[in-house]
Amino acid sequence: MKIPFNKTYQTGDEEKYMLESVRSGAICGNNQFCKRTVELMKQKYGFNEVFLVPSGTAALEMGAMLADIGPGDEVILPSYTFSSTVNAVVIFGAKPIFCEVDPTTMNMDPERIEALITPKTKMLLPIDYAGLSCEIDKIMEIANRYNLIVMQDCAQSYGSVYKGKPCGTVPHIATFSFHETKNYSAGEGGALIVNVPEWIQRATFLQEKGTDRSLVINGMKNKYSWVDKGSSYLLSDCLAAMLYAQLLHEDEIRTKRGMLTEAYFDVFREYYYRGVVSIFQPTAEQEINHHAFWVLFDTSEHKQEFMAKCKAKDVYVYIGYMPLHSAPYGQQLGYRPEDLPITESVGDRIARLPFYTSLADEGLEYTKEVMKQAMNEIYPL
Repeated sequence: MKIPFNKTYQTGDEEKYMLESVRSGAICGNNQFCKRTVELMKQKYGFNEVFLVPSGTAALEMGAMLADIGPGDEVILPSYTFSSTVNAVVIFGAKPIFCEVDPTTMNMDPERIEALITPKTKMLLPIDYAGLSCEIDKIMEIANRYNLIVMQDCAQSYGSVYKGKPCGTVPHIATFSFHETKNYSAGEGGALIVNVPEWIQRATFLQEKGTDRSLVINGMKNKYSWVDKGSSYLLSDCLAAMLYAQLLHEDEIRTKRGMLTEAYFDVFREYYYRGVVSIFQPTAEQEINHHAFWVLFDTSEHKQEFMAKCKAKDVYVYIGYMPLHSAPYGQQLGYRPEDLPITESVGDRIARLPFYTSLADEGLEYTKEVMKQAMNEIYPL
């Protein structure tokens, strides 16, 4: 039996809604399924305003544009994240300031943020690694003290909740990804959440190539004009239809993925208590969406051995991110591996386990047995 790292999940309604979109003849952005999906998201989680965009990457770029990030600005973010997070900073000419992570959560450590703030700092850009929310309340407190913007990269945390508030509802702006590797997928897709009412109209201009076309559509003008910078940040209605089908089945998908989380806790709990690995430990304040499961090994060698033993049985474990500060482009920006020793260490020792919705239906017990055998061989009693 082959267990890949990821596999797409279909609810059974995707074809019906996508065909309905195609037959409508209106398949560009902001048509019927875009509107239905936005309303579904707002009703479920109380987002202020939602803009469906082509990807999580596009959401980050649109958010940075909305925040007027530009040359001379500094943005504080973790090095342990995907390249899309930092690209949204550098493509507009700003400087990324990398912050260490908290190894117990793999999220940006809020206790280390203030030391990195300078007069040039304009934005804090935390992520929610593996669906576990960052400490957004502490981050917002710091941001408010220094008059900074917060854009929360919630690419992995749609549906997660922190201290009673859904991820994406607290910061000034937030982004989601609906890539095929995420819990709920449009194949390619994303969303920008705008929680500052005064920014919403401008966001509609940025989404529509810098034009005020939205005012024409809403009957407020006869002709539209070029009024701001912008790009084509619109999700096709066909892809929105696929996402709509997925989100209608959110509870079903969450339940299945929760079975994976429990199974992996069952495998690794013993080794966590023995002190040879770390695993993420959601607190009572954190309701997770079961996006992923990571294991932090005591040594890089043991991680590699675990991955090799699993691969030999056709169970594919992923290495996780390569820290950005020590990546080739990070070093071109002047960073060195030793600048963030915690991030460098955990990046070398972390592994992410196979995690996809249909694994709950087939293959989960096999995966558990393969991993238990590997761990017993690496860490015998």
